[in-house]
Amino acid sequence: MAVVHRATLTPGKLELLGPWLEKQPWAGGFGELDQLGSYRFDDPEGEVGIEALLVAAGAKMLHLPLTYRGAPLAGAEDFLIGTMEHSVLGPRWCYDGCADPAAARAFLHAILTGGHEAELLVEESGEIVDRRDPTVRVRGTGSLRADDVPHVGSLTIDDLGAQAVVSLADFDLTIARIVPAELAGDETLSAVWHGGESVVAAVRALD
Repeated sequence: MAVVHRATLTPGKLELLGPWLEKQPWAGGFGELDQLGSYRFDDPEGEVGIEALLVAAGAKMLHLPLTYRGAPLAGAEDFLIGTMEHSVLGPRWCYDGCADPAAARAFLHAILTGGHEAELLVEESGEIVDRRDPTVRVRGTGSLRADDVPHVGSLTIDDLGAQAVVSLADFDLTIARIVPAELAGDETLSAVWHGGESVVAAVRALD
């Protein structure tokens, strides 16, 4: 499960993403941003917010994995999208989730175990006050038990383009940033949202 707070963000997520997207070759020429939905994964350590946004950008549909951290991630300056002020949690450092080991591990786990998006619990004044339905639902195709998923301590970045590719343990993880997409892999993660569906990530075992 993932806990979300009734809070305000300054700047907002799309406001923060706009200048970053303008610098990404794979996102060049996008139009006005409009968030269509999102899903979250749980961080087992409870420290990192892991969220993927589906954003209409002119004629393109973007799938944008993000992480939110309460302190800078060491050695990840090149992958920092920007900082936000969270009215409950304080300063949050927002990173490109394709380059953040916490998000990559979450994608790998969901794909290999046949997992799905996290349940969303709404917290206010320190208490869980509501549950929120995800606006995007995802499902992996794998069938491993959670205990059989290899431990991943770090990742190696191979490509951070429109199809981001990172290597973790004995796997290559590919994440689509423009959807719909066709991704090849031994196992995949598919997303369904109002008006669309697509494979959004795939895993291939390394020889």
